[in-house]
Amino acid sequence: MDKLKRVLSGQDAEDQSALSEIVEASSLSWGTRIKGFIVCFVIGILCSLLGTLLLWVPGKELRPFAVLYTLGNISSIGSTIFLMGPVKQLKRMFEPTRLIATILVLLSFVLTLCSAFWWEKKGLALIFCVLQSLALTWYSLSFIPYARDAVKKCFAACLS
Repeated sequence: MDKLKRVLSGQDAEDQSALSEIVEASSLSWGTRIKGFIVCFVIGILCSLLGTLLLWVPGKELRPFAVLYTLGNISSIGSTIFLMGPVKQLKRMFEPTRLIATILVLLSFVLTLCSAFWWEKKGLALIFCVLQSLALTWYSLSFIPYARDAVKKCFAACLS
């Protein structure tokens, strides 16, 4: 179980210096981390679903949809902070293997909100929401070994 905790929290087996022991002693317990992850992830899913449902309510503007959908996705990504901590999360987000995916995700968040609030272009906001989903999927696949390669091969096989 300890090995699973170390893997999910992003710690290496050899990374047991005095500083890491102090940080580990002053941090949340593993059970609290799991609970925080689950609560934050479920809130993210509920916000995204509620935003999507608001899209189909007649007479509602696009702004609540764009805000709830984006906040839901941010909450879902933020939920992993409970598992690995904020510093480790940021380091892993900006590793070279997922740098482009991270930039696309963050850019799609900003562009979705800009198109809903400042530009007031509904079609553009919907396109950016779709891009959010695609970018988040690609970003998430970067954490699964060989998943991106498998997706690329599937698309290559479908297109040929």
